[in-house]
Amino acid sequence: MIRGMLLGIIWMIYCVCSSFQQETRFVYNNFGQAGNQLHLDGGARILPRGGVLQLTNATLRQMGHAFFQQPIDYISSESVSFSTHFVSALLPAGEPSGHGMAFVVSHSTDFSHAEATRYLGVFNTSSNGSISTRVLAVELDTSLAPELGDISDNHVGIDVNSAESVLSVNASYFSDKKGRMIDIKLLSGDPIQVWVDYEGTTLNVSMAPIDNQKPSRPLLSSTSINLTKILQGRRMFVGFSGATGSIMSYQYILGWSFSKSMASLQNIDISKLPKAPRTSSKKKPTSLVLDALLGLIAFLVLGLLIGAYLYRRNLYAEVREEWEKEYGPLRYSYKSLYKATKGFSRNEFLGRGGFGEVYKGTLSRSRELREVAVKRVSHDGEEGMKQFVAEIVCMRSLKHRSLVPLLGYCRRKHELLLVSEYMPNGSLDHYLFSHERSTLPWWRRLAILKDIASALSYLHTEADQVVIHRDIKAANVMLDAEFNGRLGDFGMSRLYDRGVDPTTTAAVGTVGYMAPELTTMGPSTGTDVYAFGVFLLEVTCGRRPVEPGLSAAKRFLVKWVCECWKRSSLIDARDPRLTEFSSQEVERVLKLGLLCANLAPDARPSMEQVVQYLNGNLALPEFWPYSPGIGVLTPMALSPAPPAIPSLSLSSSSCNSSMFITHSVLYGSGR
Repeated sequence: MIRGMLLGIIWMIYCVCSSFQQETRFVYNNFGQAGNQLHLDGGARILPRGGVLQLTNATLRQMGHAFFQQPIDYISSESVSFSTHFVSALLPAGEPSGHGMAFVVSHSTDFSHAEATRYLGVFNTSSNGSISTRVLAVELDTSLAPELGDISDNHVGIDVNSAESVLSVNASYFSDKKGRMIDIKLLSGDPIQVWVDYEGTTLNVSMAPIDNQKPSRPLLSSTSINLTKILQGRRMFVGFSGATGSIMSYQYILGWSFSKSMASLQNIDISKLPKAPRTSSKKKPTSLVLDALLGLIAFLVLGLLIGAYLYRRNLYAEVREEWEKEYGPLRYSYKSLYKATKGFSRNEFLGRGGFGEVYKGTLSRSRELREVAVKRVSHDGEEGMKQFVAEIVCMRSLKHRSLVPLLGYCRRKHELLLVSEYMPNGSLDHYLFSHERSTLPWWRRLAILKDIASALSYLHTEADQVVIHRDIKAANVMLDAEFNGRLGDFGMSRLYDRGVDPTTTAAVGTVGYMAPELTTMGPSTGTDVYAFGVFLLEVTCGRRPVEPGLSAAKRFLVKWVCECWKRSSLIDARDPRLTEFSSQEVERVLKLGLLCANLAPDARPSMEQVVQYLNGNLALPEFWPYSPGIGVLTPMALSPAPPAIPSLSLSSSSCNSSMFITHSVLYGSGR
């Protein structure tokens, strides 16, 4: 009984081993992990990038072999058959190119006695045609060898123990869609699929482009192939061979599948195949015409390089003069500003004002990144530029928490660039007039008004020189990360020593903020106070100083606020979007705005007094909507003011004076 069990176990082991041998098959979608499973010799190697199997490269008289390491054995009870599918790519390496490659079934992997050139690295002169060779090959031949009976330099053949094919045909495939044969160029560099199926004594060879299915008709079919007789046994090795001679080509295998039967052949995943490396196959031209053409191209390229250099040099060209040397630390290179703003990209554009366009930039200095605002100012001539730059440099020495710090400048051709600290929350007018921004609450508006009042007081009384800003408005008030108010845009500012009257009489500024005396008396700290008064009303009322689209009664902000006060409804002049506020604070700010915008310069408070009024440290002087100069834009005709009303001692007409106002008379011309 025990003996019978042992015999049964031995029989089961035999059956399992036989079943394993019958199911011998493998598939490689690339050869990246197949190194220890393949026998490689000659020029054959697996390329590290992509896992492409290369048989030969552009080397004269080279051979390369790649065979599956393990033999394929057939037991006596099974028929000798196989089916394989591989994807190859042949690339030219000169004119002409060759030779070809072959799928090989052999009794051995030793091809040390084979020859390259027309023998494909499989045969040699003495063994060619000999029974002892024991080789079956399917060749993809890309060179013409008439002595071997080649039909063309682009053919597929079946070889039995000889490089002279028993059957060959020009490379092509059957198109099931078109119902005819279509030519294929083997040496195109494009991936080509090849199927070789053997069963009984029939050998079929098919091929197709990479994106086609296996054709229904084979390209080659031979019914007289006896593989066991060729190999003289039931053991074989399968693989590939490639060769070059005096002409060369690159030969690659991208994927390979093999099985003992067609039914169990595994599909190659075309989507996972690597790409064959591309190389240039053109020889260097040596003719005089081509040499001349290359020389001309080189000359043109050199010209383009010189032009690009000059363009780049001109792109970053700057204007420098001797007198600027003392301001060296304050000067930025145009190249650094150009790169900081990404070439003054529209994506970095912050806004446009009367003094130029502003861009956001990121400067790198001392390994630190700093965000800046770069303003591009155009000018037509050099006259006054020296004085202008000198004044900018003086302004840079101004130090106050409520001023936008001016970091430096750059001069280039007809352009002046001013570099200041970047204010992340933009300008105040966007929050007052833009529907895209949220409304600022009253407490925040009041804090901003105090910030700007403090900055102006510093400019007028504490700086080394008196600074007249000349363009105070919401658009020139910037908000930092904490929404603190910062006064900026000193493009119209002027400096002068204390006790000396300003020499300029030019009436510049923005319509609605310009004091009436600018056209006759020129700028002064009083004209700044007037503009600040309008600014106070602008922020509190959420309205611009002049709105032509409104009725005559509401068109001018100063006059309209005064009229509200006359009707004992001053609080109604506030911005209707304000919900939480102190009526006492709003009224005090509105009255202070009217006081600062008094028609008479001598009746306006100083900025030091304005700061005290805003902070509540000093009570406002008594005045009324009928007081002389209050709510008046410009006197055209005088009429008596109402009697017995306490007022400031001023000689000017009041809010109820009969007048006729025109845009040009009111505000003159502004920049």
